[in-house]
Amino acid sequence: MEKIKVGVIGVGHLGLHHARIYSQLLEAELVGVYDIDQEKSQKVASDLGVKSFENLESLLTAVKAVSCVVPTSAHHQVTYEVLDRKIDCLLEKPIAQTVSQAQELIGLADKYKLIFQVGHIERFNPSVLTLKDLGVDLDPKFIETHRLAAFTERGTDVAVILDLMIHDIDLILSWVKSEIEEIQAVGISVVSEADDIANARITFKNGGVANITASRISPRPMRKLRIFQKDLYLSLDLLDKSMEVYKLVPTAMGNNPLLSEKNIVGKIPVEKIGKTVIYERPKIENQDMLTLELKSFLDCVKNRTKPLVSGVEAKKALEVALEIERKSQEHRKKLL
Repeated sequence: MEKIKVGVIGVGHLGLHHARIYSQLLEAELVGVYDIDQEKSQKVASDLGVKSFENLESLLTAVKAVSCVVPTSAHHQVTYEVLDRKIDCLLEKPIAQTVSQAQELIGLADKYKLIFQVGHIERFNPSVLTLKDLGVDLDPKFIETHRLAAFTERGTDVAVILDLMIHDIDLILSWVKSEIEEIQAVGISVVSEADDIANARITFKNGGVANITASRISPRPMRKLRIFQKDLYLSLDLLDKSMEVYKLVPTAMGNNPLLSEKNIVGKIPVEKIGKTVIYERPKIENQDMLTLELKSFLDCVKNRTKPLVSGVEAKKALEVALEIERKSQEHRKKLL
């Protein structure tokens, strides 16, 4: 099997893991890494037995694909240089700081027919992937998400909306097949200059509503979401990679002896309407999300197929995130 020559640009906290996983994947040959902090670059390269490149140009001449794991403020500049060299790219989220920057990167990738994937990693969460396997026809009427994390200086070059909330925005947009009608938002700056806690309420034209909360000053991490629709309630714990499913089905179906019992925890008859609530806890294989994401990227590079999260999907998430940020800033001005 011919291995894909890959490199990693930026080997900080997350980039280090990109490099480590690439070095272990059979599909990849990690050629080397580059970071503007040459001491860090050399340390990672030495640990993994690969080359530390002195500049971005020299790395790009040696690879077919890269992971770009640099601060958000450098996303557009660095990724543009990668794509302009006709190199396939996995860019960490968010795609860029502005929508116009995002569109420029998408246009360049399209021009050269490149694989351009954006790292909205929750799409590769085993709970989210299992949701696809359930064969459920999702038509959410209400979605509630809570994403809480302890404070670290990493990521504070942007507000919590672009740092954390954008993960849930991307998931919601992938599930709700409707345009947005209205966005309301509030945010509070606690320890940084930008919003550290934010809440947004998105109303869709089909009547669906999403209530999204994100905080990066929580003592305990949490990544939970709940989905409500007719005859179905789903509760996903993205941190524990678990799921609970409540389905309302005709009693005859619920009592069908051919119905698989392996995931069913309980049944609650609702006699007045002749239906039964079935409570399931699907078994979920605990897989590493970043490994799944990188393997998917390499598969796209090899087979020239569309990524699960392309630049187009990432731009949509950015547009919503920036509008939430704008609404939050408007609300903050009212408090002054």
